[in-house]
Amino acid sequence: MDLHPMDRVEMGANPLKIPIQEILLATDKFAEANIIARSGFGKVYKDQSVRLGIVAIKKLDRSYGQGDREFMMEISLLSICNHENIVSLVGFCDEGGEKILVYRYEKNGSLDRLLRNKDPTWMHRLQICLGAARGLKYLHDDVGTQHRVLHRDMKSANILLDDNWKPKISNFGLSKIALANVPFSALFSIPCGTPGYVDPQYMGQSMLTQKSDVYSFGVVLFEVLFGKAVIDGEQPAENRFSVKMAKSHYEEYVFTFQPLRMNA
Repeated sequence: MDLHPMDRVEMGANPLKIPIQEILLATDKFAEANIIARSGFGKVYKDQSVRLGIVAIKKLDRSYGQGDREFMMEISLLSICNHENIVSLVGFCDEGGEKILVYRYEKNGSLDRLLRNKDPTWMHRLQICLGAARGLKYLHDDVGTQHRVLHRDMKSANILLDDNWKPKISNFGLSKIALANVPFSALFSIPCGTPGYVDPQYMGQSMLTQKSDVYSFGVVLFEVLFGKAVIDGEQPAENRFSVKMAKSHYEEYVFTFQPLRMNA
């Protein structure tokens, strides 16, 4: 499948094409016991191969809502990205009707899981936020002289943490390419992303800009500060999104959220 002309970039280093048999061997034929996550693309498996080491293997499941376009976008973008705060693509498999992406395994999982299950220090949280901000700045301003990347799905679940807790922005299937020879990019596109993180202006006007990603990243910062998920299922439907709740409390001068206890 070819990408739309506006979504094409000249590929950098060619990612490794991995035979399906090697994938099947590494995953024990996609055994359920090896699943570590689920994304909009499909199930994610943690596995180890003699040649590749410990990797995360993401297998396309079209019932999750994504397909060939997202597969090609991920390969195209990650083949040109070279930044410590962007996830590393090891290779891919497009064989036997399967479309599979293979990444370097990030030991400490995703940021949303960290916030749910642990109590990181202020300094730890700050370092994660700064690293993710550097990664986003790279996508918007430094990924190439001819184009910039608009992620379109910035959220804490898409920020992975390596052995040293360094953040890595991941999941580029929904991303868009914009021209980089202008200070501000604006694309008309059908709004997509995760509810609670999506820029309301983008949702209302279908105009995607760098600011759309910045809004979504601001929601991530809100989560990091307060240790709360954006979508709070315990709240009434009208206050389901924490960002909306925060705005309501702010306007009433009663900001009731209490940050999680943070170590020094």
